[in-house]
Amino acid sequence: MSSQNTVLVKDNDGMPIMKFLKENIKPQGKFFTPFNMISIPIILLGIGIIVVRFIKGIGSVTNLSQEVPWGLWIGFDVVTGVAFAGGAYVITFMVYILHMKKYRSIVRATVLNGFLAYVFYAGALLLDLGRPWNVINPIIGNSFGVSSVLFLVAWHFLLYMIAMLIEFSPAIAEWVGLKRARKILSGMTLAAVIFGITLSTLHQSGLGALYLMAKEKIHPLWYSEFIPILFFVSSIFAGLSMVIFEGSISHKVFGKQISDKNHKSHNGIIHGLSKICTITMFVYLFLQVLTFVHGKRWVYLDSPMGRWYLVEMIGFVLLPMVLFFYSYRKQNIFLIKLAALITMVGIIINRLNVTVIGFKWDAAVHYVPSWMEIVVTLTVLFIEIWIFRWIVNRLPVLRDSPSWVNKK
Repeated sequence: MSSQNTVLVKDNDGMPIMKFLKENIKPQGKFFTPFNMISIPIILLGIGIIVVRFIKGIGSVTNLSQEVPWGLWIGFDVVTGVAFAGGAYVITFMVYILHMKKYRSIVRATVLNGFLAYVFYAGALLLDLGRPWNVINPIIGNSFGVSSVLFLVAWHFLLYMIAMLIEFSPAIAEWVGLKRARKILSGMTLAAVIFGITLSTLHQSGLGALYLMAKEKIHPLWYSEFIPILFFVSSIFAGLSMVIFEGSISHKVFGKQISDKNHKSHNGIIHGLSKICTITMFVYLFLQVLTFVHGKRWVYLDSPMGRWYLVEMIGFVLLPMVLFFYSYRKQNIFLIKLAALITMVGIIINRLNVTVIGFKWDAAVHYVPSWMEIVVTLTVLFIEIWIFRWIVNRLPVLRDSPSWVNKK
């Protein structure tokens, strides 16, 4: 009994828990960095705006209205953010189901990024609700019913966050030195992965299904009965593009934590992901062309919205797809990273076209987000990055697990 208590109050190096927490809470590295100097003022301003929002109401800081109740906070923070978090379910499927060990070194960072994205973007929903205390309604089906798309999406979000927390929990156990807990949690990982993948395929498409009920409000070039499928397919290459982008930055910022073996495998991982992006982007483009032709939308091309549609399809789908294919054949890592960046911009454009730009495009007064909405969006993003950095600097996310993990 006493030995168990000792484990609970000490980390794997025998450090008392209070000293352990104190050592890990204090800042690490340089404080006066360009990112810190840019993000801190924005975070402080954003927190102030959030306080005003909850005191004076959502109308005091946003340009939302009864006609346009969903704006930037839904279109970017939730719909776009969840697409970028798709890398978590794709990578875990490749590693744990397909046993592609090549990508095991990036699993924890990808799952952590996905988990934080869901937590923060789901939390951003509270900002967008006129009456935040009613957030429980979609979960219990009140006023909506259990057959509502919102009911399904709410439960998918909630359960998937739990699944990702279980997937990441072995790293937490290793951090605090809970050997027995680590063994139990590792045994739960596969079940959590299978459950999480199932939920991901449902809610990625479920977000698209929300807009099936807005046929008269979304521009015909972006509305389709296949929106759920398009959202799901695009979440694959959107998530992997984020993995390439975030992984490339982490490879430089946290380079000292990464072993020589994982350093050498980095380019190979990016190269492999580019192939998957090429294939899924081809499928996505094919579906887009199919829905375009089937819907007889040629007439809409000779208009400003039509030309904007062509910019999205050619500049942010076809172009990066060709770049991914070419860079894969030539093993050009720089072009792969460039293609990933263009793809991410394209996903942002696509999701905003569906949720903001193409939503009630013909209204006399069109919704444009206020500067305060933009600041709050950046605040959510920057806080997420701060927490991601804090965790990676302390937990075995990119660095190898403690030596006792592999002992019999």
